[in-house]
Amino acid sequence: MSQLLTSIFPNESSIPEQFQLSGTIEQREYLINGTLRQWTGTMNAVASPVFLKEGDTYKQRIIGSTPLLTKYEALEALDAAVAAYDLGHGAWPTMSVADRIDHIEKFLAAMRTKRAEVVKLLMWEIGKSLKDSEKEFDRTCDYIVDTIKALKEQDRRAAKLVEEQGFLGQIRRVPLGVALCMGPFNYPLNETFTTLIPALIMGNTVVFKPAKFGVLLVKPLLEAFRDCFPAGVINIIYGKGRDTVGALMETGKIDVFAFIGTNKGANDLKKLHPKPHRLKSILGLDAKNPAIVLADADLDNAVSECVTGSLSFNGQRCTALKILFVHRSIVEAFTQKFLTEIKKLKPGMPWDAGVGLTPLPEPGKTDYLKGLVENAKQHGAKIMNENGGEILNSFFYPAVLYPVNEKMSIYHEEQFGPVVPIVPFDAEEEAIQYVVNSNFGQQVSLFGKDSKQLAKMMDAFVNQVGRINLNAQSQRGPDTFPFNGRKDSAEGTLSIADALRVFSIRTIVATKATDDNKQILNTIIRNRESAFLSTDYIM
Repeated sequence: MSQLLTSIFPNESSIPEQFQLSGTIEQREYLINGTLRQWTGTMNAVASPVFLKEGDTYKQRIIGSTPLLTKYEALEALDAAVAAYDLGHGAWPTMSVADRIDHIEKFLAAMRTKRAEVVKLLMWEIGKSLKDSEKEFDRTCDYIVDTIKALKEQDRRAAKLVEEQGFLGQIRRVPLGVALCMGPFNYPLNETFTTLIPALIMGNTVVFKPAKFGVLLVKPLLEAFRDCFPAGVINIIYGKGRDTVGALMETGKIDVFAFIGTNKGANDLKKLHPKPHRLKSILGLDAKNPAIVLADADLDNAVSECVTGSLSFNGQRCTALKILFVHRSIVEAFTQKFLTEIKKLKPGMPWDAGVGLTPLPEPGKTDYLKGLVENAKQHGAKIMNENGGEILNSFFYPAVLYPVNEKMSIYHEEQFGPVVPIVPFDAEEEAIQYVVNSNFGQQVSLFGKDSKQLAKMMDAFVNQVGRINLNAQSQRGPDTFPFNGRKDSAEGTLSIADALRVFSIRTIVATKATDDNKQILNTIIRNRESAFLSTDYIM
């Protein structure tokens, strides 16, 4: 083992006081129908990716436990959501947009007071750096603020009657029903809330199951969820998916399925629903985003963007660059610069200043990545960087593999971790065919200067992926931009405005534009006799 790795994990006494956890967090609460219930059954231990030095040995830190609920508690949560929706007649789906916004704003104010707790739990439970954990929390708050603004704008546009071809009508968006929201472990707050908040604000009721890792961070927010929403509108359950989520889908009572994870997981769950034509799915799934570095690319920019794109949060992002195609004429220079930049990434604990590489939260992940590296070596690739692929407990030092070809698993599989495959190419058609034949279609990054060549590449990809990045890494933001994918990478579009649309449906009240009908509409609007038909304007 290199000296580099022996200094990764700390003694407990060396952890700064403000980042230490006092004891373990036993979280027995779960939220059903406006009540925080106490679980007395079996608990699931929450292990941190952080190991602590004890002399010459290492011990994984157990930071808490969460309830292992069963299908019975899950079905109780569903019943509460179904009752709160009440076939669209419940208080929440019929509430005015202004009043629903008021509930969301109260929740946001309560959430902001829990920033320090949530950030600390992000670091301990999924190994996310302090800077990135703070960014995730703040970005989530900004997302909620921007969602509220977008809904106000949407409602203002709808606060008018339209007249077309002798008909008069008003078009508004209304909720879809009961939503099941499930988020990913890599962004257990932000990615989860990008479905949860739009679902709620549009009038749907929700059963929310946190990610398999990044579970404890929901605990500080439970009281805010309970206090800021009517009973049954938001219900939060825990436990293994096979014991809870499957039972929910089998009832056929889930109207909206919001899931961020693997396409296999989404397919398996969707198959359980007895009325698939009635199930609206909003899915963020796998991706194998390539970077294509052309011969005339600005090497410094391409390397900088590709290092960040492939290794930010250890490459554990669906938007990460998962494979790098580099023109053979510059691949040697590119690789050398790439290796130089990787050396600058500081390994350590999430709270360490300037840390760039941290432990991985998934059990067995280091073994999986090691297998990918060994498979690539068997088919001719070499580890190009010093210490590449070295492992200590939950830490995996990035491995840069070159030259990579189609015989290797890493060429096809989404590694979701710090292994960087570099593929040399001669003709741009080689890179184009990789994207065209891929099962995934989220994003691609192009690096180059020749406008004609870049235009040709763009045109080749517009019907293959959801976003083409020019001289920049793949990414989700800004949140006002569409975030989607094709093939096995996504279903539905998530951005601030798009999310409001995918969690709702347009409904119209229409009538022939006769004097009598106009008088009826005027009376309804003037006397505020309808919650739907209204020209009230939200400021």
